[in-house]
Amino acid sequence: MPGRTGAGVWRGRPAGKIAAAFRRLELATRPIHPESREALDRRWSGLPGQVKTPAQLLGRAAVGCEGTHGVFPKCNLTCTPCYHSADANKVRIDGGHTVRAVKDQLGFLRRVRGPRAHAQLIGGEVSLLPAEDHAAALLAMQAAGREPMSMTHGDFDYQYLLDVALDRTGQPRFRKVSFAAHFDSLMRGRRGAPRPRTEEELNPFRERFAAMFAALRREHRVRSYLAHNMTVTPANIDQVAGVTGAVLKMPFDMLSFQPAAYIGDDRRWGKDFSDITIDAVWDRIEAGAGQPIPWQGAQFGDPRCNRSAVVLRAGDTMAPLLDPADPKDLAARDRVLAHFGGMFFGGTPHWIVALKVIRALLAHPRDIPLILGFGFRLATRAGGLRHVFAALRAGKLSFRTFVVHNFMDAADVAPAWDLMGKGITSEDPKTREVQERLGACMYTMSHPETGQLVPACVQHSVLDPAENAGLRKLLPLTPKVRTDR
Repeated sequence: MPGRTGAGVWRGRPAGKIAAAFRRLELATRPIHPESREALDRRWSGLPGQVKTPAQLLGRAAVGCEGTHGVFPKCNLTCTPCYHSADANKVRIDGGHTVRAVKDQLGFLRRVRGPRAHAQLIGGEVSLLPAEDHAAALLAMQAAGREPMSMTHGDFDYQYLLDVALDRTGQPRFRKVSFAAHFDSLMRGRRGAPRPRTEEELNPFRERFAAMFAALRREHRVRSYLAHNMTVTPANIDQVAGVTGAVLKMPFDMLSFQPAAYIGDDRRWGKDFSDITIDAVWDRIEAGAGQPIPWQGAQFGDPRCNRSAVVLRAGDTMAPLLDPADPKDLAARDRVLAHFGGMFFGGTPHWIVALKVIRALLAHPRDIPLILGFGFRLATRAGGLRHVFAALRAGKLSFRTFVVHNFMDAADVAPAWDLMGKGITSEDPKTREVQERLGACMYTMSHPETGQLVPACVQHSVLDPAENAGLRKLLPLTPKVRTDR
């Protein structure tokens, strides 16, 4: 009998492993992961009522973006304005601290916000990290189910990029890397352009940055996603159109603009930041693109904070992904959000993506005509199917995303956040507006030590000063050496 029992166990183990493998496959190819569904539902239920519109993507398609904090505050350029506290450059770069903090923060985000999200490796200047530590931080973010994007001023050499993207044997660590590079004339200290007078002077540096990633793909088959960031003040708002037109000719996937706010190091604040409105910046983006770029069809968070739109570019033709004036487009949007919102494809093998899509379409076969109709209308806006296929064959078909992030002033954020912590809705209209915007924030940072998720404006306005003061003691520029007497 013992022999028969042993044989049964032996036969059961392979069967159990096969069953477990099928369960893992079923979960991996499920269109929407159950943990993602739970996280999305929690996000939706927590949104303020005024942003729960048919166009809202938070809680329906995504939980929002995430970012790190306190992992490498130091930067080697100076900017006006600078959102980091005055103590940021008094903290030394320490790769071990960075990787540990990233693991803690992203692990917490994984637990409370589900298995997939986009996250920014952000602090001071990411390229000050040793390349091995930079790569380790990105791998830790991926291990937490995040799609990482490194935030940089872009003033580093191709060899540094290679050292991040490739391992010590010269093999790629990543199939794809994402970087967001900040270029504007408000920055001081860039090699070759220490004090640029105009935005146009920086175009060769923008081109050089993008060219490094083209070389990385050509030489090592590592793909990339590139974002171009620019801070906007009264000093350069009239150059936004020129920057838009120039960057559209470069291989950047996203063009992001941030109207300046009174956050961070007050020594670097200028006058009249509040004169720059989100509408004024969008108008200039459209002027640079040479056409309207409607954003009203889809929304991340509060429209007072964020505007975004995706366009399909076929050769020299650009077409909005979604036309908010077309009822058929809006009907397709609503159906896709209802049935497919929460599907994530980034960092996922192509065959799993294919199975996810097939399962989703099999569950909702009546959506297929609507999706095909949407695709046909998009191609028509982009010049017609023949033009789109010609652009595809020529390698000139791509999507571009336009974004404006409108941060709030620290003086407004601090009292609003304090009241929110007490569960109080302010009776002051301005403070209540800030509370509404914070409640709908699409950019979150985590504090596993307190169990808090905080909006980026709160991090920079309220928490950064004390955090960086503590980091000065933990990571002083000149470590104290103890001597025994």
